[in-house]
Amino acid sequence: MPVWGDTLFVVVAALAFDALIGDPDFLWRRLPHPVALIGSLIGWLDRAVNLDTRSSAQRKLAGVRVVILLLALSALSGFLIETALRQITFGNVLVGLVASTLIAQRSLYQHVARVRSAFTDGGLAEARRAVSMIVGRDPDQLDEAGVSRAAIESCAENFSDGVVAPVFWLALLGLPGLIAYKAINTADSMIGHLSPRYASFGWAAARLDDLVNLIPARLSGVLVAVVAPVAGGTTATALTVMWRDATKHRSPNAGWPESATAGALGLALAGPRRYGERVVDDVFLNAEARKEATPDDIGRTLHLLIAACLLQAAAYAALALVV
Repeated sequence: MPVWGDTLFVVVAALAFDALIGDPDFLWRRLPHPVALIGSLIGWLDRAVNLDTRSSAQRKLAGVRVVILLLALSALSGFLIETALRQITFGNVLVGLVASTLIAQRSLYQHVARVRSAFTDGGLAEARRAVSMIVGRDPDQLDEAGVSRAAIESCAENFSDGVVAPVFWLALLGLPGLIAYKAINTADSMIGHLSPRYASFGWAAARLDDLVNLIPARLSGVLVAVVAPVAGGTTATALTVMWRDATKHRSPNAGWPESATAGALGLALAGPRRYGERVVDDVFLNAEARKEATPDDIGRTLHLLIAACLLQAAAYAALALVV
């Protein structure tokens, strides 16, 4: 079997393992999660080289060096792990098992589903607590529609950078590509902010994260649009809204899955929202649609997520059969 055929088998295995096992708590209570290890390294580098005494230019250069180091270490780690595992029987299966720890299909579904069930089990207060685990918005400022919209938008965005993008880079570059992507994405979430401390130091991490998500974000939007009928929408409408509104989002990538989801659900998403004391006055995606999201819309979003994940798995399985 060609090398890329092996890699595609790993992709399918990783998606299957993640769907069936996800992130078992009993394991990660005893062992550090790979993303936690990456985060610890980024935090140490931040404290070591992002010094207040340095100029903006010096901090930007330090940030570039940190990103290069992260890429080198993560890619090398992936290469060594993949090479070692492929020397033993059923090595590709084991590579897929390792890769599954860095894909978030099951965990994303569980986190969003908790928000939906919280409305039934504990009302708005419980739903606010559940949604605070997946978004940075002030949950106390959110009503039922606000909590529902936050959960839907988080699902759409994380489908892209937690599911589609890791799998894309795994398929393209194997385990080194997957781990390198997760290092970039984790760095962006930790230091890729416009705060005084990170505006310069996190510049390279933020720009590189935008770059590596460029294709996956658009692919995730297409996947959501194709499966729109499972949520009562149409593929044509979802594609039309995505093509028209994706670039209205403040993020160069998040607008693609979010606008496709908005079109599929017949909802207006994004728009003004509050992060602590800061209000982000963004435009709505699919602005002409209904703006009051409901808990039932979260359920429809979960149907989209399952269908889009299945479609992605089927596409990679088909590729594995023909290469």
